Amino acid sequence: MDGFTISLIGFAAILILAFLRFPLALSMGLVGVIGFGELTNYRAAISNLGRLVLDLGQSYSLSVLPLFILMGLLVDKGGMAQQLYRAAYAFLGDKKGGLAMSTVVACGMFSAISGSSIATAATMSKVAMPEMRRYRYADSLATASIAAGGTLGILIPPSVILVIYGLLTEQSIGKLFMAGFIPGFIGILFYTLAVYFVVTRNPSLGPAGERTAWPQRLIALKDVWTTLALFIFVIGGIYIGLFSATEAAGMGAAGALLITFLKGSLKGGVLLEVSREAAGLTAKLFALLFGASMFSNFLNRAGLPDALLGLINSFELSGLAVIFIILIIYILLGCVFESMSMILLTVPIFAPLVHSLGFDLIWFGILVVVVTEISLITPPIGLNVFVLKGVIKDVSVGTIFRGVTPFWVVDIFRLILIASIPSLALFLPSMM
Repeated sequence: MDGFTISLIGFAAILILAFLRFPLALSMGLVGVIGFGELTNYRAAISNLGRLVLDLGQSYSLSVLPLFILMGLLVDKGGMAQQLYRAAYAFLGDKKGGLAMSTVVACGMFSAISGSSIATAATMSKVAMPEMRRYRYADSLATASIAAGGTLGILIPPSVILVIYGLLTEQSIGKLFMAGFIPGFIGILFYTLAVYFVVTRNPSLGPAGERTAWPQRLIALKDVWTTLALFIFVIGGIYIGLFSATEAAGMGAAGALLITFLKGSLKGGVLLEVSREAAGLTAKLFALLFGASMFSNFLNRAGLPDALLGLINSFELSGLAVIFIILIIYILLGCVFESMSMILLTVPIFAPLVHSLGFDLIWFGILVVVVTEISLITPPIGLNVFVLKGVIKDVSVGTIFRGVTPFWVVDIFRLILIASIPSLALFLPSMM
């Protein structure tokens, strides 16, 4: 049996195990070891697994994960989400759909610190939903603005997903962070336009709130200056070369710890609770990375990327046409897979192919993350939708999915825009 056939069988085996709810980390590791063993021998496969775990476990760049996770959890405990929402509401709340727009902006700002889509959606639902209900917002628009705004957490730096992509493809995490900056803020702009479109068609879905006087607006900005300063310090430090992405993660975690302490939010066993949660999340991500790396080694040994390149050359497709086919595949996979699973399964296959076609892997990484954002709010999986449903139990999943439709439509436009104009993603990295 040739390597290409074995790799396809391996990929099919992972899909079957995923549908059987077998842990993804174990699925990828198991298939990777068996596939590698079939291509060489099982002694070599076990030896390769041990070497891979040892090398990855000792990798200095992997320390960025627990530090950014700790930073995000500390920001959550520090009550910064409420302050960001109040600041956004002070400037946008008096407009039609203003509370939903404020939610999107606050989600973007909060995600710039937390780096997690799920954490952003879960946190902002507790902050923004009561206010929108107080002003009689339709549940569809209110929940959709939170679910869609939460997706920004995996693109606006620092982003855990971008860190994972960088580790899988051996790309600069700092450059990936810079590349996500402009597309992330385009996402905020497009989401606010989606809210404007919805309330223009039916103003009753998002009534205007109370106008905030300028003195109160300045007070609201004063409350968030520490959060904004932390973001500028971390990302600005990477941009000007003051420190690496790994060092920035350490500085960011220390800064978040200091801010949380000064706000008086480290009472009782909060620090121990946050540390325990960060350790648990880090262990899960490390297990996923070990499994994905073993699966990637198996695919490379089987020659799947080269076989795909040969197949594409036989059809004489242009490079950009291949990119759009890959993006369509991602959109379809996003309907049945959650974001992390999709990236870990597909990046080892598509990244070598994209690189061999002469495309920049930093740019491709941003496209992958934007597609992943779309998958977070598209049926039937839509992870952010189900996270929101878990927090707001009296709203049906169907209501949330109906509400997010305009948001993933504008996301498709954003995806096409970034694919057509690579400089939107590559301008800031080129200036580093």
